[in-house]
Amino acid sequence: KMGNAESNAYRNHLSRFLPEEQSDIDGVFDTLSGASGSAGAKDGKATKKTAYVREPLPEQMTVRLYNGMKSIDLTGKSSGLSEQIAKEQFVIFMSNLLKGNADEKITIIMRMISKTEGPVKGKEIQEFAEDLIMSVVHVLSYRKELKGWNLENTRDSASGVKALASQLLSELKLADGTKPVGPELMETNFDQSVIEDWVYRVPQISIFLSVVIRQGLHVLHSLPDQTKDILNLVPSCKGIKGRGLVSLFDIPSIIYINSHLPAELQHKWQLLFSSRLHGESFSQLCGHIVNKGPCIVILKDLDGYIFGGFASHSWEVKPQFQGDNRCFLFSVFPSVAVYTYTGYNDHYMYLNHGQQTMPNGLGMGGQHGYFGLWIDSDYGKGHSKAKPRCTTYNSPQLSAKEDFTLDAMEVWAVGDLPESAGAKGKKSILDVDPEAQALLEMTGKSRQSEGLREPIEEDDDDN
Repeated sequence: KMGNAESNAYRNHLSRFLPEEQSDIDGVFDTLSGASGSAGAKDGKATKKTAYVREPLPEQMTVRLYNGMKSIDLTGKSSGLSEQIAKEQFVIFMSNLLKGNADEKITIIMRMISKTEGPVKGKEIQEFAEDLIMSVVHVLSYRKELKGWNLENTRDSASGVKALASQLLSELKLADGTKPVGPELMETNFDQSVIEDWVYRVPQISIFLSVVIRQGLHVLHSLPDQTKDILNLVPSCKGIKGRGLVSLFDIPSIIYINSHLPAELQHKWQLLFSSRLHGESFSQLCGHIVNKGPCIVILKDLDGYIFGGFASHSWEVKPQFQGDNRCFLFSVFPSVAVYTYTGYNDHYMYLNHGQQTMPNGLGMGGQHGYFGLWIDSDYGKGHSKAKPRCTTYNSPQLSAKEDFTLDAMEVWAVGDLPESAGAKGKKSILDVDPEAQALLEMTGKSRQSEGLREPIEEDDDDN
């Protein structure tokens, strides 16, 4: 029926897919063609502007995918006139983006960035990156793949989308190795080889495209072997459900910060402390975070800057530095970035309380009195000093002002809690000391302390 359309190239692309994958792709192509009489209606012309909220993919992304498919040249066929996507174009598109190397992906990505041939401007790449990240958030939310996070219990993702897109674009290098920044970046022309190098060095682009295609078009999304790259894209979220809390994190920053954690810690985040739930008190903070394994600390200053650090070890209260070179500092707003250790010193993390001779507070990087991130034990005050950079992490000043006032703070345990922490966390003074329990019962106050137990949220079902 296709004449000699089954070219060698087409057969080679098809052979990259397992038989069950091939039938999956056939099914999706038929659905897309059948839904509209042709896959051409994916052009976006036919869709109503308001409909996309109910659709798995935002309209801008649908149009970009369509342009990518249309850009695949079927030699010897006059597909140029037709609005429809040919089956071969669809299969080659899937093969290149899901199974291809940077070289194979790049021509399609160029057409997804701009319909016209030739170099593309920085601002077009920024728009593509924003559409891509927004589509990842949208499709994961639509498919209920956010694992306990949702758009209600996290910060608004819109600013996070822009910030993460800018972070990914900061990796664009011209052929001579220079990195244009700011307004200059937006107006610079980048040719295909430069963008290919960028896609190769910035793994998020390929991973995000893969998520958008697999989850958005619902193709190859459930085959176990195919989902490794997106398995821990979003960690499962524990401890926030039903508490009416909106995290300081947004979905794009969760994805980005999680990708910098050690691989064995990327599957789960659990809320240990929130100043909005547990009160603004340094002893409360210490009580909730000590001996709970590796943690992420995130805070917001009164000027709205959001930043924090990853502690690779359990926090301990002691007058010495602790942790190791896996610790890092990060910023979430107004920009998204991760700052890793420099090798200059080992002042990774520090927590002290109730000492007369040493500083009391929580710090990461730099030195006493001059931390990259510091929360004073006189809760509410902090500093981020870096002239010009923090010695330990090479981070700039993370807060709006060098000395800041704290607006809100959260601490998340990452990975599985140490066994000792699990046991301790579940016990109240009543469990530990049966005599106290007996005394209370004698005086008729048996249930007073029950209300102080922390809710046990380990067994949340992530619906």
